Amino acid sequence: MKRVKLTVAYDGTNYCGWQIQDNGITIEEVLNKNLCDLLKEDIRVIGASRTDSGVHALGNVAVFDTETRIPAEKLSFALNQRLPEDIRIVDSCEVAPDFHPRYCDTEKTYEYRIWNDRFPNPLVRLYSKFVYYKIDVEKMEQAAQCLIGEHDFKSFCTPRTQVLTTTRTVTDISFRKEGKMLIMTIRGTGFLYNMVRIIMGTLLRVGTGLYEVERVKEILDAKDRAKAGPTAEACGLTLVEIKYK
Repeated sequence: MKRVKLTVAYDGTNYCGWQIQDNGITIEEVLNKNLCDLLKEDIRVIGASRTDSGVHALGNVAVFDTETRIPAEKLSFALNQRLPEDIRIVDSCEVAPDFHPRYCDTEKTYEYRIWNDRFPNPLVRLYSKFVYYKIDVEKMEQAAQCLIGEHDFKSFCTPRTQVLTTTRTVTDISFRKEGKMLIMTIRGTGFLYNMVRIIMGTLLRVGTGLYEVERVKEILDAKDRAKAGPTAEACGLTLVEIKYK
């Protein structure tokens, strides 16, 4: 028996998120089915990040145990022959039998993309949020500074989130522009349910003048989801990388 680690990229548009559920097809479900068919074993992957419906990934991570003689590094090639075009294994390798993708020290990197123009761009509509009004990026950068570090992010997660603590550590938030596209990059050791999307929804209100810069710190201190901005659309969010320490 060996444990194999997969690095998975996917377009989340047509999926109900990562985790198996009753209301539609998921990334986890597709991986399990195709691994079972390929290896003729009962395979159940364990994912590192349970991305939401419509969220994309370039570097999510999953592991599974198998008795196959196929070298771990070759499994990516074999599996990609079976997977739909919107899911790809970009790397596969053998890891220690006790390696667990959710219980190791990591740094996760997400990007959130906003198409900022007079009209939507049909070529990026599945991978970005459209905003037609002017955005003050400098104010968003100023407001984001108070979110860096270890804080209780209760104001920035969906109330039904079932976790032992809402304290998380954000290591960096930055913004860059590529033409009409505004991209927020956020890194941290872990994120709560909808946390990145709520942070973006809140910072965007600063960028459009609905909130003052100082209000973000007040929202953080309030520990009340009702005080924060809206949850930004899922299509703009991509899990870029999970780096294991």
